[in-house]
Amino acid sequence: MKKLSKKYRHAWLLCYWLIYLPWFFYLERSVQKDYTNMHVALDDAIPFNEFFIVPYLLWFFYVGGAFVYFFFADRQDYYRFCGFLFAGMTICLAVCTFFPNGTDLRTAVDPEKNLFCRLVHMIHMADTSTNVFPSIHVYNSVGVHWAVVRSERLRKYRLVREVSFVLMVLICMSTVFLKQHSVMDVAGAVLLAYAVYPFVYGSAYASGRRPVRQKVLG
Repeated sequence: MKKLSKKYRHAWLLCYWLIYLPWFFYLERSVQKDYTNMHVALDDAIPFNEFFIVPYLLWFFYVGGAFVYFFFADRQDYYRFCGFLFAGMTICLAVCTFFPNGTDLRTAVDPEKNLFCRLVHMIHMADTSTNVFPSIHVYNSVGVHWAVVRSERLRKYRLVREVSFVLMVLICMSTVFLKQHSVMDVAGAVLLAYAVYPFVYGSAYASGRRPVRQKVLG
């Protein structure tokens, strides 16, 4: 047990969820009205497409899988990955706290039409249309892909990087094609990602060389 606790002592970062989840659900309950509607003309030009529920739901496996992989594969990559995601997610919640926002873009769907519509309907029942800017769905997807690209262990697996890129793009697209988010939410998340990036990766990669790392496996 002592060896395991020492080997996986970096698990303490997961305590962040004890802060994030109560904060997130508090906002979900409290932001019901008197919020800024995130809506631009471009949103109306994007058609609803229920098939995008597939990449939208794959987000949970994409982000969750990255957590598991980096936790066991490389401690330094794990620290940077968590640092990037947790910093941005905290900023997103802070924005929603002081700038209550939501969207009126959601399209009514018939859950009896097909499986995809049924899944969209389930998402609508479980998730409110508030606290959408910046999009955490988009921010975390960008964060996962950047972590994959910056991983030395994954550098030799070109297919993994390419699949990650395609999935990241599809997830970002799914947020607007499912009318879960406005284009503004997506843009805000991408800009936030670029703002946080230098603080997490900038100094370590400025010279094009990786710092000496402590590896968990291998």
